Amino acid sequence: MKFWLFDILSCPICKKYPLKLFIFSYENDEKDFDRILEYYHNDQEMGDLIQRELVIIEEINEKIYIKDNIVIKETPGNKYLQKIIESIEELNYVQDKSKLEISKELIDIIKKQVKNKIQNFQRNKNKDKLSFNQILKELHLVNILKIELEINEGLLYCDKCQRWFPIISTIPQLLPDEYREKEKDKEFFQTNKNLLDEKFLKQDLKPYDF
Repeated sequence: MKFWLFDILSCPICKKYPLKLFIFSYENDEKDFDRILEYYHNDQEMGDLIQRELVIIEEINEKIYIKDNIVIKETPGNKYLQKIIESIEELNYVQDKSKLEISKELIDIIKKQVKNKIQNFQRNKNKDKLSFNQILKELHLVNILKIELEINEGLLYCDKCQRWFPIISTIPQLLPDEYREKEKDKEFFQTNKNLLDEKFLKQDLKPYDF
């Protein structure tokens, strides 16, 4: 499951949004995260990455419009930046329980350093196309996290109706209660419950509590 998908998912039962996401493992390995952070900290290598044009900035009639893989439609500059900040804030509902420390580091950098830099830039009233170069690598980093990294196994949780939904082999299993496979869910839960804290496990989890 891609991070961008989590941005738009709601509970299929009670429609609560946002859900909470617990990440157990990634499709990506440690080298992928290493490479991403190396790009971010190395301006020359990040420049090579920017050539991929994940973020498209255009100036039309003296107004800035931007689109990328998160904000698909061409959007006025300030409105685009607000949507990116909102996408970053979705990470507040994510708990990375995987074995990779470097994945936690990447998420933390985006939640704090990247968000702060974009917000500070957003406050600048005199923005032209060239000035967006100041935050271009930050915008690319958010896109890489949201679009290119893949969650292999995890759990989606609705804190309103207390239902949990497994993510198995990259696919979120957002099924109504009557279509869920209890034995398959039980096996998944028992395999991964050591990654969940006691407070979570003591809740009245639905549709069943193992």
